[in-house]
Amino acid sequence: MKHGDADYLAARDATVEILRGWAREGRTGTYKTLSETLAPEHRVHYHGLMMSLLLADVCRQDSTGAAPMLSALVVNGASRKPSGQFFELAVTEFHRRDPDWTWERERDAVFERYSRPASL
Repeated sequence: MKHGDADYLAARDATVEILRGWAREGRTGTYKTLSETLAPEHRVHYHGLMMSLLLADVCRQDSTGAAPMLSALVVNGASRKPSGQFFELAVTEFHRRDPDWTWERERDAVFERYSRPASL
């Protein structure tokens, strides 16, 4: 799989659906759990660069404008917080610069966004 190829785009779309499912359930999951859920169809190592690229592209696709960042649901197994790449993306591309901003609020906004019924 290479960034931007058909396999990558399929893995990105699968990741979006997995994370939307987690959001509807009101839960987070680890990078490892996401990797295992994507397998065997999509082989994405939970510590690899491809995981970071996928999650950034998931946000770019799903979280346009002020919409909360869907990748806020993916956390490290030990710290139970997202990786540094999440926080960097939040500041650089999604302009989360308010001193009161926290990833917990971002996570909760994702839960709220997906707990509402879809509009017709």
